[in-house]
Amino acid sequence: MTGPFVIPVRDLAHRPGEMRELSIDVPAPEKWGEGLVSVPQGEQVSVDVRLESVHEGILATGDIDSEYSGVCGRCLTDIAEPLQVEFQELFAYPGDEETDFEVQDDHVDLETLVREAVVLSLPFQPVCQPDCPGLDPATGKRMTESDSEQREPLDPRWAALQDFTTDHDDDSPRSRG
Repeated sequence: MTGPFVIPVRDLAHRPGEMRELSIDVPAPEKWGEGLVSVPQGEQVSVDVRLESVHEGILATGDIDSEYSGVCGRCLTDIAEPLQVEFQELFAYPGDEETDFEVQDDHVDLETLVREAVVLSLPFQPVCQPDCPGLDPATGKRMTESDSEQREPLDPRWAALQDFTTDHDDDSPRSRG
């Protein structure tokens, strides 16, 4: 077993109570995530992990620091944000019971665990700012950038309701008439 996320645990295996902490800084081997945002291939991924020997296997507990990038789900502006994720998983010793993660040849491979933790923590609907107004439906420009004035409602069936609001322009045809 080789790779940047593969850690030898021969010194910890079958010695309950033993512990080791280490840090790994590697570039993401591939793009992680398929939505509006992802961790691009080559982005630095920092993993601080504590490996503890327990009766059932090796318990891996840690923190992941990286950065995701993509587009805002409302206005389609490019965004890049820091990403911090915590994880904890038991790498079981090989045996009769089938588990998702196992100690193999006195090594644990954190890559699948780290990738899954990162991908599951990516926002489903990322925004450039919490109150992003999105795109103007008429012009397609960002609402924060467009200086368009209040227009008649797009659907004429709602036009009568405009008389009940106080936020329309005084120069509109309804207020002059």
